[in-house]
Amino acid sequence: MSNFLTDQQIASLVEAIQSAEEHSTGEIRVHIDSNTEAHNAETAFEVFKKLCMNKTADRNAVLFHVNFEQKYLTIIGDTGIHEKVHQSYWDHLHDYITSEFSKGNYYKALKSAILETGLELKKHFPVEGENHNELPNEITFS
Repeated sequence: MSNFLTDQQIASLVEAIQSAEEHSTGEIRVHIDSNTEAHNAETAFEVFKKLCMNKTADRNAVLFHVNFEQKYLTIIGDTGIHEKVHQSYWDHLHDYITSEFSKGNYYKALKSAILETGLELKKHFPVEGENHNELPNEITFS
């Protein structure tokens, strides 16, 4: 699992994802990478595709790709959500998370970012009718 998050915190992050997605058609995933040595955004894009995050109906999936050992974070918002919030939103979120990570607040940073992302998804992609969960909410690891 992870040396930076307890099993209980990981379970709580899954609940945060469920809560964040509740009022939106958007999808949020967290992937914790312990294998990649380089700071490589290409790896995050590979994970994004492997998790089928580029296949949601509204193209509004968001991936938080974290490598705690390498002190590396990539946030990928698919084209639908990126067009709505623009790069400045992701930059702000990235700065907040990495600032909290530097203080050792791994759980707090991820949970806050998930919930904030959920608010943006709700604003731009509100649920109309039935809300199908297109992707699993579990946190993935490599």
